[in-house]
Amino acid sequence: MLTRPLLTFALALFSASAVAQGIPAELALPQGGTLLGKYAAKGVQIYVCRVKGAASEWDFKAPEAELIDAQGRPFAKHYAGPTWEAADGSKIVGKVLANEPAPTAGAIPWLLLSTESSGSGLLAGVRFVQRVNTAGGVGPTGACPTVGIEQRVDYTADYILFR
Repeated sequence: MLTRPLLTFALALFSASAVAQGIPAELALPQGGTLLGKYAAKGVQIYVCRVKGAASEWDFKAPEAELIDAQGRPFAKHYAGPTWEAADGSKIVGKVLANEPAPTAGAIPWLLLSTESSGSGLLAGVRFVQRVNTAGGVGPTGACPTVGIEQRVDYTADYILFR
């Protein structure tokens, strides 16, 4: 019979390895981390028409999404920064460490981000985020009609957070 600490460790190890299946090696954590959870996101990627040289073209502005936990409850919101903010006010701001093309056409890339956390609460101490299983979100291409106009493109993804 497994003792409680050993059982907890075994479940955490199984959960982390199960989450990591199918994730490219380039997006692996650079150092060990403890899985906080995997959260489904649904939202938009926002693109804005900007002047580039003598022409105008679409440029990424920011994400806007809601993250939901495995029980279907709201977990956090995701917006420019990139920032994730929990209802308790805790926040993390990410910096892209690596990206890989999504295996699905028309989907935004998969990412590994390092994060800095602020505040105490759900997101305190989170050090890494992986964005995987993306669908949609790719911005329009070519010239755009009016500088300043925005286009919102639907996307979904899974965000995996590690302390």
